[in-house]
Order: sequence, then C-alpha cells, then structure tokens
Amino acid sequence: MLSPRDKLIVALDFPDVAQARAMVELLGDIVEFYKIGMELAYGGGFALVPELHHARKKVFLDLKLHDIGNTVEKATAQIARLGVRFLTVHAFPQTLAAAKRGSEGSALQVLGVTVLTSYDDQDLAAAGYRFDVKGLVALRAFQARDAGVAGLILSPDEVATTRALIGDNLLLVTPGVRPAGAAPGDQKRIATPSEALKRGADYLVVGRPVLASVDPRAAALAIQHEIAEACTAAVGQ
Repeated sequence: MLSPRDKLIVALDFPDVAQARAMVELLGDIVEFYKIGMELAYGGGFALVPELHHARKKVFLDLKLHDIGNTVEKATAQIARLGVRFLTVHAFPQTLAAAKRGSEGSALQVLGVTVLTSYDDQDLAAAGYRFDVKGLVALRAFQARDAGVAGLILSPDEVATTRALIGDNLLLVTPGVRPAGAAPGDQKRIATPSEALKRGADYLVVGRPVLASVDPRAAALAIQHEIAEACTAAVGQ
C-alpha cells in the first residue's frame, strides 16, 4: 500500500535545472516523487534524473509522447534506460501499444493522457471530437487497459467513474489537484487532495500550490497531512 508521502508527486515546473534543483533541496526528505515536464525537460532537465536517483527520489517524465508507432516505441525504450518510474504518452491506441512495446523488459510504467485538465466539453468539440470529456475519458480507459499500460492521467472529475469502469486494473494519476482555497489557474477540472483520493486516485500531481507558496515545505506537508487523513478515513470505512 502506498504511503501518503508516495502518493504526492511534486511537479518541477521550472525553466531550468538550477531552479528545480533548489526546490528539491528545499523540500528535502519531505517529498519522494518528482515530475519533470516538457518545460524543464527541454531546458536541460534530463540531466536532473540521475541526481534525483542518487537522492533516492522517484521520477515521472511527463513528455506526452505522440507520434508514429515506431518513433514512440524507440523513444520509450530510450527513456526506459534512464530508470524513471512513469512516462506519459497520449492515450491513442497506436501510441499506447507502441509505448508498451518500448517499455518491455524495464521497470518503466506508461501512463496514457486522457483529456488535459485545461480542456472542457467545448474545447473537445472545437478540436473535432464527438465525445464529451467523460465519454472520451471512458473510451481512453478501456483502450489503455486493452493496451496493457500501467495507468491513466485524468482529472479528479473522472476518477470515480473510471475506477468503477476498470476497477483496480489501472493506476489513476490526477493533476488538477488544488488545496481548498487555492487558485485554479488554467485548470478547468479540479478537486482538493482529499476529494481526489476519495474518488479513487492513486497519485496526486501538485505543482503551483507547492512551488508558488511562501513556504513550499509547509505547503507540501499540509497536502501530505490531508492525504494521510483521507487514507485513514478510507481504511476505516
């Protein structure tokens, strides 16, 4: 069973390694799991991966790969050699299958991105989709299960429905998590940490509420405390 500390993934949303490294040092042993997204990755963030490993931290590369199958498969195989825990790809069937092939024989776990948390039904319609958010997430969940990948990225809004559809077959990782009273920013589908966990999330990805806090250590500890209370309540039910 995951500990509250394991369930919190802090997003290192910085433009360069120096700022990301400083935040990791500030948070110290409070946080065990970090996400490196596209901004940091393309700003030299791959060099931070071995440093995080040396500090006994787990790493999530949020690159949202999506290309022809051969390219995704080979890129995933390269990423698997870095020893990171999670990698994201867009949850299209061919992309999921290719990433699964590329991860074979490694400890890398592939997560399919369903619908970005900055999208709503109108955004999907404008992009040409015939599904609403809930319908598309459900479709992607079944496709990810069939492809054999480890899990999904989805907003807290869809967690309960998805958990009911696929049971415990997939890890559910939720961005769009905001402590009560925090600004939503550019996210349209959000929930508090306890709400996301009660709906069935396995991991919570949190960036700005920690990074932009006047006291990031206190912010991370407060979120972990909320996670611990939610986990205790779930065990007691």
